[in-house]
Amino acid sequence: MDFTFTRCARVVLVIMVRSLWGMSMGNKDWGSGFSHTGWGWGPYHPPNQTQGPNNINVGGSDNWHFGFNYTAWAFQNGPFYFNDTLVFKYDPPSNTSFPLSVYLLPNLWSFLTCDLRKAKMIANTTQGGGDGFRFKLNKWRPYYFACGERNGFHCKVGRMKFMVLPFFRWRH
Repeated sequence: MDFTFTRCARVVLVIMVRSLWGMSMGNKDWGSGFSHTGWGWGPYHPPNQTQGPNNINVGGSDNWHFGFNYTAWAFQNGPFYFNDTLVFKYDPPSNTSFPLSVYLLPNLWSFLTCDLRKAKMIANTTQGGGDGFRFKLNKWRPYYFACGERNGFHCKVGRMKFMVLPFFRWRH
């Protein structure tokens, strides 16, 4: 059996999409009083009760910074929905802080390996100040985000990467 890299990447992508889809379907009734407390999955995060798109601060109150595990944050704070806006807040470069940026990676392999060669910079080192850089999830597709500074060092070592597959909102 010829198990090539391409086939392996497809299998991983299918598993991730199915997992996210299942999480979305399972979470559509969170507001009905069902609680995950005590199941060992971490704290219960009730859904945002608004009907429309949400503004989501990447990293919560920790914002976008080196050394924070954004993959775990995305998993714990998902699912994310179509037309939600991700807000990346970070300090501009100074003598006391690392320069940070936001890149959109083209595919799963680039995300897994922090390969920035074909990535697109969507926010430079100064765009995270003030109210932050805003990115709207306006297509149904996986989005792969990473910090591109220091040739991928922040992505690889600083854990500054995460993926999002937005879902459509279920109306009750």
